[in-house]
Amino acid sequence: MNAAPPTGRTALVVVDLQNDFCAGPVAAARYPGDPTRLATVAANTARAIEAARAHGTEVVFVRFLGDPAHQGASWRHRDAALGKRPKCLDGSWGAEFHAVTPRADEAVFTKHACFDAFLSAGFERHLVDGGVHHLAMTGVFADVCVDTTARTAFQKGFHITVLADCTAALHLPDEAVLGFMQRVYGARVTTRDRLDVWTNPPETPAPRPQERT
Repeated sequence: MNAAPPTGRTALVVVDLQNDFCAGPVAAARYPGDPTRLATVAANTARAIEAARAHGTEVVFVRFLGDPAHQGASWRHRDAALGKRPKCLDGSWGAEFHAVTPRADEAVFTKHACFDAFLSAGFERHLVDGGVHHLAMTGVFADVCVDTTARTAFQKGFHITVLADCTAALHLPDEAVLGFMQRVYGARVTTRDRLDVWTNPPETPAPRPQERT
């Protein structure tokens, strides 16, 4: 008989660290801040990945494919209305991982024109089967795919930690997005050098006893 999977495990989740979001003309045209910020996020995430591997913490990669064939009607309508071009086309340089490379034994999940990693086939089942209930979030963008994935994770009972120096927001100030996740999802916010924090889930308080009436 196989042993039951361990409980309370952490997974470092790397979200959409791909060329079209982090490097080259497409990324430069979209990101409103200093482009060196994206390079710093990618470098810090690569260091966090190496630290996780050395520590024995699982690393899970998520990637985005935005081909029109994957887009729903509302996605196509938005792109037409705003003049957006599809990004991270399947098989293109833009869809390749940037500054990081998954190992052969590490899981990679694909989002087809959607923000939420939980909409990619097998993502949630992989976490549950592995006894993971704490996600350390990295990647881009903090206010889009990182936030959307964290929101679903929280609603499904996962603890969330966000590595502030391993992510960046696209449309909103970084501090506003991180503060929102703290207030609404109870997310912890830390940095990649605090390995002791983000590789361990927070302690869950015991339920409060009901008051007698």
